[in-house]
Amino acid sequence: MNQKTTPSYTRKEKPDIIYGLHSVREAVEAKREINKILIQKGISKEGFDEIRGFLAGNEYVIQYVPTEKLNQLTSGNHQGIIAFVSPIEYQSIEPYAEQLLTEGKKPFILALDRITDVRNFGAIARTAECLGVDAILIPSKGSALVTSDALKASSGALNRLVVCKSDHFKNSLFHLQQLGIRLVAVTEKTKVAIDGANLRGPVVFILGSEEDGITQDLINLADLRVQIPMAGETGSLNVGVATGIALFEKVRQEKDRL
Repeated sequence: MNQKTTPSYTRKEKPDIIYGLHSVREAVEAKREINKILIQKGISKEGFDEIRGFLAGNEYVIQYVPTEKLNQLTSGNHQGIIAFVSPIEYQSIEPYAEQLLTEGKKPFILALDRITDVRNFGAIARTAECLGVDAILIPSKGSALVTSDALKASSGALNRLVVCKSDHFKNSLFHLQQLGIRLVAVTEKTKVAIDGANLRGPVVFILGSEEDGITQDLINLADLRVQIPMAGETGSLNVGVATGIALFEKVRQEKDRL
């Protein structure tokens, strides 16, 4: 009697991870864009010293996790370290905005404050690219970054958009404001309807997380605060939907001006 054999399972690894001391060190030395690094808790002193050596002088998001977490991500010999690399190269918003202004353009920028869902982020990027946004600005920490999942959710739009990452999100927004680009916060904490506000010209739309919206410091910084009027009883819109409505209203106003 033939016995049934259990098919072997091979873990499908994400295309945006690299693992092992040598591979991660090479990525760091090659200055590849790295979203975050996971390091095994309790890693050997030798391994930790080596990691500390090649990470010195770099600012990365680093998390210390149990070895089980690393084992879930790869079946390979990770040696206590996994890095998530970005499929795109991030830019800095300050010089890019200055370049747009020098070229006589009116910057149309989307700033996302702590949007953490990767697929939501990807869908927002798709809408932004379709409606002519010049760049998306995100904080380096506490936000969804560009990953293979985000790229897929954006239908490739993240490959066609300028994505800027800032270690000092509020300072970057203040810099844009000083360049003469108005900051428009889309928030429920106002009575100004978006279709009654002037959105023409250089603007940065700020949208916040679904949990608690835009950080109060950023609301205070904004030149203009607008809300999307709603007739139903549901308290708020999905941030992706709200983004689409806000960006479309900007495009509509610019076209009506012609």
